Amino acid sequence: MTSRLERLHIILQKKHLDGVLLSHQPNITYLSGFLSSDSYLLITPKQNFFITDSRYYQQARLFLNPIRKKLPMGKELSNRVNIRLSGKSVFNTIAKLAKCTKIKCLGFEAENLDVAQYQEVKKFLGSINFVSTTKLIEELREIKEPEERTKIKKAVSITVQALKFAREILCPGLAEIEITAELERFVRYKGARTTSFETIVASGENSAFPHHLTSSRKLKKCDCLLIDIGVDYQGYKSDLTRTFFLGKIPNKISKVYNIVRQAQVLAIDRIKPGVKICEIDRVARQYIAKQGYCGFFGHNLGHGIGLEIHELPTISNKNNSILQEGMVFTVEPAIYLPGEFGIRIEDDILVTKNGCEVLSEDLNK
Repeated sequence: MTSRLERLHIILQKKHLDGVLLSHQPNITYLSGFLSSDSYLLITPKQNFFITDSRYYQQARLFLNPIRKKLPMGKELSNRVNIRLSGKSVFNTIAKLAKCTKIKCLGFEAENLDVAQYQEVKKFLGSINFVSTTKLIEELREIKEPEERTKIKKAVSITVQALKFAREILCPGLAEIEITAELERFVRYKGARTTSFETIVASGENSAFPHHLTSSRKLKKCDCLLIDIGVDYQGYKSDLTRTFFLGKIPNKISKVYNIVRQAQVLAIDRIKPGVKICEIDRVARQYIAKQGYCGFFGHNLGHGIGLEIHELPTISNKNNSILQEGMVFTVEPAIYLPGEFGIRIEDDILVTKNGCEVLSEDLNK
């Protein structure tokens, strides 16, 4: 199999770039395996440089040292990377390395380098052409390798356990923020590095806010409770949402829940290689609209997950790209009724050779 680094070099050649400066940490992790922070990766045809400051220099040396025999990811980079301390100016260091390797045209990640940083790098680079690029590595990351899938599946497994735990502790009088605290404590005990985003616990009318900021509101009998949680396992993320009910479920809530569930089933049934991504969003959205809830499902049907909680592919009605084996993303239809309640059901899906695999098992199993 062509290595990640080799695939990147092919892309650089097609874009007539001598090298690229990576500043987006998930992309650096993808190529190096190192869960980096405040670092840069300079990729050139002959040499690669990992540039960081004194806080991470020793860790980077230990992890990326070529003597190390087994690296979890990015091992093709291990024998071809030099670790450099940034010194007083990281951008001056980068410029000196670019000049030493005789780069004439250097790409950079436009979405992850602000104007002030761009101007400083440009100043030190002098005559080197500094070229804007977008999603060079993100597009490589879209198809998950077996090792990546294993880590995502582990993250999903921990998240499912957390949701089962939540179901056991729910009771009237418990505050949203208390549930969040218990969940975040639970996932760390189960092996998660952290949560992959700020956990959402939304009860009653709060569940009508798609990204409710968890509050001190206490659960009431017959409440609708939405929990959206994900974990980070060795850098890889999960993202699941379940809607719970306290006591007898009112008929209206039951009806809406079943509509959302059926919309998700219809969407998942369409998932297989070769299908247009917009088709998945369309089938779920049209079903919800036909049931009389047009306008109450405003966000995309889903998003890719991996080293980031939101990454490619975007599952929307505007994405005409084709599904490919190895893509992993969420499917999360919803109906939000302002001032009343909201229902969202979110699962993590892997596109397989002939269809798909729902990674997040039914909580009743």
